[in-house]
Amino acid sequence: MGRRLVPLTLDNLPDLPQRCRSCVFWELDPVSGEAAVKAGTPGLEKEAWISAVLLDWGSCGRVVYVDDTPVGFVLYAPPAYVPRSTAFPTSPVSPDAVQLITALIMPGYQGQGLGRVMVQTVAKDLLRRGFRAVEAFGDARWKEPACLLPADHLLSVGFKTVRPHPVYPRLRLELRTTLSWKEDVELALDRLLGAVQKEPALRPL
Repeated sequence: MGRRLVPLTLDNLPDLPQRCRSCVFWELDPVSGEAAVKAGTPGLEKEAWISAVLLDWGSCGRVVYVDDTPVGFVLYAPPAYVPRSTAFPTSPVSPDAVQLITALIMPGYQGQGLGRVMVQTVAKDLLRRGFRAVEAFGDARWKEPACLLPADHLLSVGFKTVRPHPVYPRLRLELRTTLSWKEDVELALDRLLGAVQKEPALRPL
């Protein structure tokens, strides 16, 4: 099985699932996001966001391929590029951290270590760029796949709560710890990323 991780660009954006490449939950503030959905332009807004981040900051994601088939991706950026993050009661993200925006491993490819390789690749990229950690807003009442990752799954793969909240805790993963993960964490990470499978929906916070 040949697998490779490629930086996300406008060229391979079409390799993301349709529901993900046209979702702007994180990329726009709540009002602008709702307006884009009503106008039928979320896909264009997504392209514009990725283009702007690539030009200003650099690589903001990775796409995972197995035998040339896209099977997963991860998206991340400093919180200044993630307008939705300011809408959370546990914001802001720490100044030394990058925000884990969203991630996915497609059904049928989970449990193969792809999640570990993907996040280790991101960790190495961000460490080279001077960042110490990744932070995410978890959903403590997660019931079904959506744009937020379940808080308990984030905790199970090494994230620690840095600001508690009954619904949207902010969690942090020190990047250097990702370079020495063991098998049990790898399997937990695959389960985490495999949880995001259904159509994400914009929703008020």
